[in-house]
Amino acid sequence: MEDIIIYVLLLTSVIGLTVIIERGIALRVKRIIPPEVESALETCRTSGDLPMLQGICAQHPSPLSRLLLLAAQRLDWPKEENAGAMETAARHELAKLERRLVILEIVVGVAPLLGLVGTIYGLIELFGGLAQSGLGDNSALAKGIALALNSTLLGLLTAIPSLIAWSYYNKKVEGIAVEMAALCDGFLIRQYHDEPGTPLENATARGH
Repeated sequence: MEDIIIYVLLLTSVIGLTVIIERGIALRVKRIIPPEVESALETCRTSGDLPMLQGICAQHPSPLSRLLLLAAQRLDWPKEENAGAMETAARHELAKLERRLVILEIVVGVAPLLGLVGTIYGLIELFGGLAQSGLGDNSALAKGIALALNSTLLGLLTAIPSLIAWSYYNKKVEGIAVEMAALCDGFLIRQYHDEPGTPLENATARGH
C-alpha cells in the first residue's frame, strides 16, 4: 500500500511539472501577441493598410492574428456585429489559453490529500506495529514515521509549485486578454472611425 501511495504522488508531481512547463511555453507573450503583428497594427490606419496587416498576421499565426484576420474579413458588417463576432472568437481563444490549467488546479487539491492519506496510513502502520511488537521494535516505528513524513513532504512539494504556477498563469492569461482586447478595440475604432468604440473587455470577464 505504501508503494502505491508514493507512486501515485510521484505520478501527480510529474503531471504537475509537465503542465507547468507546457503552459510556460504556450503562454509566452510573444507567441500570443507577436511584436511584428503589434507593430503592423499600429501602422494600420486606413482600409488601404489592411493587406499589409493581413499578410503579417498570416506570417505570424497567433491568437491576436486570428482575431484581427476575423475582424478584417468582416469590415463590411455593422460595427456591433463585427465586435460581437470578435468577442465570441476572443472567448474561444481565451479557452485555449486556459487549457490544461484545470489540471494544475486538480493537482493542487489532490496532492495534499494524497499526502494526508500516506500520513494516516503511516500512522496506522506505526500503531499497528507497536500493538504487535511493543516499543522494542524500532524498525516498525521508523517505517511508519518515514512513510508518514515522506508522504506529507511529497504532497506539499507537489502542491506548492502547482499552486504558484496556477495562480501566476491565471493572472497572466487575464493580462494578455486585456491587452488583446485593447488592441482589437483600437483596430475597430480606427476602421470604423466614424462610430464610437465598442470595448471587448467583457470577453475577458465572460472567459472566467
